[in-house]
Amino acid sequence: MSDFNQNAIASFSLDGHQYEYYKLKKLENNEKIKIAKMPFSIRVLLESLLRQVGESGIKEEHVVTLSNWSASETNEGEIPFKPSRVILQDFTGVPAVVDLASLRKTVHDLGGDPALINPEVPVDLVIDHSVQVDNFGSPQALIANMKMEFLRNQERYQFLSWAQKAFDNYRAVPPATGIVHQVNIEYLASVVTEKAINETKSLVFPDTLVGTDSHTTMANALGVLGWGVGGIEAEASMLGEPSFFPVPEVVGVRFINTLQDAATATDLALKVTQTLREMKVVGKFVEFFGPGLTSMTLADRATIANMAPEYGATCGFFPVDDEVLNYLTLTGRDEKHVAIVEQYVKANDLYYSVEDPEPEYTTVVEIDLSTIEANVAGPKRPQDLVPVSKLKEDFQRSLVAPKGNAGFGLSEEDTNKEVSLLIDGEEVKMKAGDVAIAAITSCTNTSNPYVMLSAGLLAKRAVELGLNVPKYVKTSLAPGSKVVTAYLDNAGLLPYMEKLGFNTVGYGCTTCIGNSGPLLPEVEEAIKNNDLLVSSALSGNRNFEGRIHALVKANYLASPPLVVAYALAGTMNIDLKSEPIGNGKDGQPVYLADLWPDRHTVEAMIRDFVTPEIFKEEYLHVFDDNAEWNAIETNDDALYQWEEGSTYIANPPFFNNLSPEPKAIESLKELAVLGKFGDSVTTDHISPAGSIGVNTPAGQYLSSKGLGVRDFNSYGARRGNHEVMMRGTLANIRIRNQLVPAKEGGVTIYWPTGEEMSIYAASEKYRENGTGLIILAGDDYGMGSSRDWAAKGVKLLGVEAVIATSYERIHRSNLVMMGVLPLQYKAGENAESLGLDGSEKITIDLNDSVGIHAEVPVTATKADGQEIRFTTIARFDSEVDMTYYRNGGILPMVIRKKMGLAY
Repeated sequence: MSDFNQNAIASFSLDGHQYEYYKLKKLENNEKIKIAKMPFSIRVLLESLLRQVGESGIKEEHVVTLSNWSASETNEGEIPFKPSRVILQDFTGVPAVVDLASLRKTVHDLGGDPALINPEVPVDLVIDHSVQVDNFGSPQALIANMKMEFLRNQERYQFLSWAQKAFDNYRAVPPATGIVHQVNIEYLASVVTEKAINETKSLVFPDTLVGTDSHTTMANALGVLGWGVGGIEAEASMLGEPSFFPVPEVVGVRFINTLQDAATATDLALKVTQTLREMKVVGKFVEFFGPGLTSMTLADRATIANMAPEYGATCGFFPVDDEVLNYLTLTGRDEKHVAIVEQYVKANDLYYSVEDPEPEYTTVVEIDLSTIEANVAGPKRPQDLVPVSKLKEDFQRSLVAPKGNAGFGLSEEDTNKEVSLLIDGEEVKMKAGDVAIAAITSCTNTSNPYVMLSAGLLAKRAVELGLNVPKYVKTSLAPGSKVVTAYLDNAGLLPYMEKLGFNTVGYGCTTCIGNSGPLLPEVEEAIKNNDLLVSSALSGNRNFEGRIHALVKANYLASPPLVVAYALAGTMNIDLKSEPIGNGKDGQPVYLADLWPDRHTVEAMIRDFVTPEIFKEEYLHVFDDNAEWNAIETNDDALYQWEEGSTYIANPPFFNNLSPEPKAIESLKELAVLGKFGDSVTTDHISPAGSIGVNTPAGQYLSSKGLGVRDFNSYGARRGNHEVMMRGTLANIRIRNQLVPAKEGGVTIYWPTGEEMSIYAASEKYRENGTGLIILAGDDYGMGSSRDWAAKGVKLLGVEAVIATSYERIHRSNLVMMGVLPLQYKAGENAESLGLDGSEKITIDLNDSVGIHAEVPVTATKADGQEIRFTTIARFDSEVDMTYYRNGGILPMVIRKKMGLAY
């Protein structure tokens, strides 16, 4: 505490206990500062700064800067953010904890106390990304998949269990519990944090967080401010380091009217994604308000907030209102805590009422809920909205459109291809566009009782009418928490879903992150042998190329009831508005309208079956309810005992040859172009994800260690081993390196000889001859998930810089924090306009004077000696970015800081 903020302390009493807080109104010392005019998300940020003045990196000037936030003028400066907690999932959490263990070892080796490396804020890790859909369509699927999960991940789970004992402020939610973001909003999020001062007094403040998954924004639906970051930035937050970012613009989205009966929150979320992606809200806050909120449940809001990464915003924030308080009660939170939340937000101008004057926003867009219709998004990106009524037309166009974000480039013959195959002795025919995967999955929708019960009711009606799902469709139900299973079971709907093959396959992220498991062998063979283009329908948030399944090229996001409908139809090449899904047992055609549940029926079921008692029961033993997890034997030693030869957990080389002080910034000379990429290259393309192919560099490495293909597991499960991950970087089967335009996949040209080879093999050759590397890219480079390995991997491949037309927020930040220089072409310029084909040697003129958004000269020299000179912009967006870069990344900086060295 400092003199600056001590005068801002106020208090209220509840049941004889005093609650102190930092009152925002105390900052209103002139006409310009009006708290009531500020967006609520800015108010939460402002409270965080006011409360933490004097702590690491947070100064009075930051409070002043943000308190003068303006909707109409350009907001200069940068501000720090120190969240009250951190949340991890196991794919991204394992490498974060590996780095902490490695930091401890490095501190120990330098003569320091390993305990210097310890989380300073509460950290929750939810193990939800490791279950795969190996088994489906049977009552035994859940148990069988759980057993496979533990067999595959025993070493990882042992490591995470050790971490729970070795580190303070760290908890692990065991496997088979639920999806991180759903567990967060249903149980972990407090909305208001209470910290005891003494027996009669506490400090209260807003619950804020960062998480190692871009969909951390789901918590924004509760008025909890936070967003996804890379694992390395999360590690900094754990260790008490603030993250800095420019004072944000805030886009206000005003909702009016109510959704019509045929529309769901999923349809609205997809519309919001399309609208805001077109507005280019990358790096901006989005805040929702307006009279439409009064008819919108918390679960509906969570669906929209969850997809903030898809529309590109830093967050998708809903302020605290009566619906948030009702949800806390519904989900079984303590009555006294709900009362504290209500008193605090109302006392500190953090409570929203539609009757109050609207805050001022940088820009306002209005969305009329009554105009939303049933939608899907695809076939390759979540922002590509397609009304269900137009899907058939759009799908047929995409089949023959040139290869790209909206096309597959098929010939007319391929679009009309029909393949016969035998499944269980029955002849089945498959065509282009048929649904190979239908998955009710992902926190985006499984957290929403309305769409989940709608799916159950639609399945019930379909079974009653005699409809069946074609045998080639792989169906699955992966609830985001056990609460979902409980209310579907209590409502009597689970048997109908299971009758259609939607048996529970696991509690965790499955199909949406590529853990879809194998298709039926007959189906895989038919697709491979005939180069058949098949589809998936999933209730997820991501459908980028190569993400869902290597053999499934067209992927559509849809609400759970629509997933069931498309599974029944067996194809995406259909107009569900006018064409029958199939014929019933009476031989008569059955249409979507015959199956679609009535809104009042669904709402009545929610009232009857979604109750506080279910939430209390399912979360009563959340940390110790998994017997296999409890049986894991580990020690509580401060230092992890690295196992030589492990293919899961390995000590990373980030601290090799660490100098006591940062080195001077120098020019990067004669870098070779490792890859030249177009627009919309995602972190799915860059970072290793999905299954590991036997003939890939990573597969060959695992084979050399004596592992068979069945034991490869996924890239996600092996994120704790840098040897596997660097070999899988830029190795996505759908990535297109313009240096080798005729091929898909992780291939490149090794320029010294002109040979074509894998990106990993080329990087090793460049490493041997001491050549640094660079990547050239287009718009939205690094869009998608916040995978830190997209930055870690290129760093380990030897990439020293990236030049892109534009960056997604998280990936740009991650590059800097790994010591990779992000440069941006000047407006109107790109590789093509400058005549760069990737064969050039690139020299970047740098020195210690480089600053925020500084102009950086670049010289590209062709083989014949011709030079192309141009100027780029250094994408250092804050002073701390430059500190990270000077240190070679945030991890070396943390070591130097903890050891009292210069940094």
